[in-house]
Amino acid sequence: MTLRTLALPLKVLASVFLLTIGVAYLFALAYLYLMDVEPHTKHGMGLVTAVIMKYYGQRDTTKLEAALRGPMAEYVSDAQRKVLVQWIRQGAGEAEFAKVQPTLTQACAECHSVSSGTGLPTLTSYAEVARYTEVDLGQSIKSLVRVSHIHLFGMSFIFMFTSLIFVFSDRPSSVRAILVVIPFLAIWLDIGSWWFTKHDPLFAYIVIGGGVLMGLSLALQIGISLYEMWWARGNDRHTGDRP
Repeated sequence: MTLRTLALPLKVLASVFLLTIGVAYLFALAYLYLMDVEPHTKHGMGLVTAVIMKYYGQRDTTKLEAALRGPMAEYVSDAQRKVLVQWIRQGAGEAEFAKVQPTLTQACAECHSVSSGTGLPTLTSYAEVARYTEVDLGQSIKSLVRVSHIHLFGMSFIFMFTSLIFVFSDRPSSVRAILVVIPFLAIWLDIGSWWFTKHDPLFAYIVIGGGVLMGLSLALQIGISLYEMWWARGNDRHTGDRP
């Protein structure tokens, strides 16, 4: 059985699944760009710098200041940023917190409060804010564990199903085997490099490389599968060594 010989209902099922996964991946890339890349590009920083800041951090500044100058920069005015950064650099003392609290409330409370329901860290009391006035070491181990297991489970299931469809293509078995392995290798490179980047920013390049490899392998699996189901002709076969 190959993709071109599947019954029509199975072709439709496989096709709508692959198309939906493809669109979902594009939205995931858009979300990644808007949340982790665009805020930095507005300040003249590149993709590599954005990855380094996310996982390694900015160890010459604090988490709150890094956020005010990076991802959250568009949500605060220059005057508000100046007040908050000045307080941070003067030691972020509790005695002076009352002076900056109105600014913090005005700039951040809409999203960073319990009542907002956003799920974002709350920044309404000194104890809550003080945690982010420490040196920015990037994502915490706890956060890395959480996002790593979510992505490992999620991406593994996605590529299991896309690969399961792709293995019924007419490509040579060696090509199919390689294109089934590559996305899982990319997952290991991408997520594994998050952890290594936390200790050495040079691994940020591998994070990017793993992500590119993952996207290309998904595009090939989807593209080849759809082509063979709907457009390939009999003389396009490459199945001399099936299975």
